[in-house]
Amino acid sequence: MKKYGLLGEKLSHSKSPEIHNDIFKYLEIEASYDLIETEKENLLKHIKKYDGLNVTIPYKTEVIKHLKDITDIAKKIGAVNTIYNEVGYNTDYYGFKKMLEINNISVSNKVVYILGTGGASKAVFKYLKDNNAKSIYFVSRTIKEENIISYDNLKNVEGDIIINTTPVGMYPDIDKSPVNEEILEKFKVAIDLIYNPYETKFLSISKELNLKTTNGLYMLIGQAIKAEEIWQECKIENEEIKKIYEKMKN
Repeated sequence: MKKYGLLGEKLSHSKSPEIHNDIFKYLEIEASYDLIETEKENLLKHIKKYDGLNVTIPYKTEVIKHLKDITDIAKKIGAVNTIYNEVGYNTDYYGFKKMLEINNISVSNKVVYILGTGGASKAVFKYLKDNNAKSIYFVSRTIKEENIISYDNLKNVEGDIIINTTPVGMYPDIDKSPVNEEILEKFKVAIDLIYNPYETKFLSISKELNLKTTNGLYMLIGQAIKAEEIWQECKIENEEIKKIYEKMKN
């Protein structure tokens, strides 16, 4: 039996085993999927032990030094979230793409603000850049580069799309939002990469303001599907994404 898993620091909230076990059934293969909570000193040991791995906070850049190679897209993003044969891939890019396509959200010629500068934000930025977003700004508590602004300065801007890539609002701290109503009312679309809870406070406020909203569940499933396509060297139909989404949503 082949062994797969998710490398991370705190994984009690993860729905990845459920998603991957559904994909194993769909593909009619015998395999297991583990949640691997580990310290960074043990990353290489797990990489060698498993047939394939996903990687999450806070190890998406840390794992790179333990790999033989990474794909061009992972290099450009600067983060890895899938490993196969000691090669690093980034399937967050494909998951984000799938989420936008399914929700009919176009980023072309849009002004976009990304909350957070972690591994997931890098994949989001690459997709936005590849798909002709007009302007892209990161919002962070630490200002390191030209296209990063502070949360305080968000009060002085307007845009089309605001994307939360931070863990603020994730279970169990579900009463928190990275930004308030005053900020959100200046946008048309709000996207939260968090999927647990299904509707974060960030999205709840956005809905009350009549923004178009989506959470990160389609992205989670989309990136998992892409990872399985890499591990199993096969193609999985879009209908399977929708089927898993409906099951997970309910």
